Amino acid sequence: MMKILRLIYLFLGICCINYSCLAQVEAPTTPPEESPMPMKPEMTEIWEPQVEKITPGKKPGDAPSDAIILFEGDHLDQWVSQNDSTKTVPWAIKDGYFEVVPGTGGIQTKMKFGDLQIHIEWSAPDKVENSGQGRGNSGLFLQNRYELQILDSYNNRSYSNGQAASIYKDTPPLVNAMRSPDQWNVYDVIYTAPRFRNGKLDQKARITVLHNGVVVQNNTTIQGLTYYIGLHNYPEAHGEDVIALQDHGTKVQFRNIWVRRL
Repeated sequence: MMKILRLIYLFLGICCINYSCLAQVEAPTTPPEESPMPMKPEMTEIWEPQVEKITPGKKPGDAPSDAIILFEGDHLDQWVSQNDSTKTVPWAIKDGYFEVVPGTGGIQTKMKFGDLQIHIEWSAPDKVENSGQGRGNSGLFLQNRYELQILDSYNNRSYSNGQAASIYKDTPPLVNAMRSPDQWNVYDVIYTAPRFRNGKLDQKARITVLHNGVVVQNNTTIQGLTYYIGLHNYPEAHGEDVIALQDHGTKVQFRNIWVRRL
């Protein structure tokens, strides 16, 4: 009996040894993970092409060296009549600024633009006359289609998407940053033109506006052509076009206008 038990224990011991060896042979081995190449500072540095150098204006509002000057005080050679583009501007040039002559029609640039940065300074007449939309009313039209409203909105209530710095009949400004009529207002505008693909709208126009240094339109989507009546839309594809200033039947003064292509 003891002999039989010893044989059984021996058999079981041999089986355990064989199983252990088999398990060691068949166990899958996982190769060690390769460490990624360590990042170096120069791997995220862009050296070429070099950034173009320009000379900024000496003081805020001055044109940088790459700007196209549209008005700097003594002539309107960059502009023509909107009623007849073969004729010179019918508005009045005065001491360092020019003024709308009501009833003569708007004016437009000779050059055409798409994406741009534009700086323009404007003022309503010192003498306050009328109210609402009848007070110091004009408009800055980008690509001759999309209006950034110019209006004396200093203590002058009107519909919010028609006051100064609104995208007219589209989006009101975030705040009313108007100065009094005896002071100059400043618009600094960054405009991205709409994109079209195969004749159809791909991306709507967008605009950022600083009014007297205050952000009043923050990358705002322009919903379409400026209409006095009806919803705005993009009825047709177009490319670069002129910048225009509106004659809305009231006097408005302008000075220091420059633009940069973007």
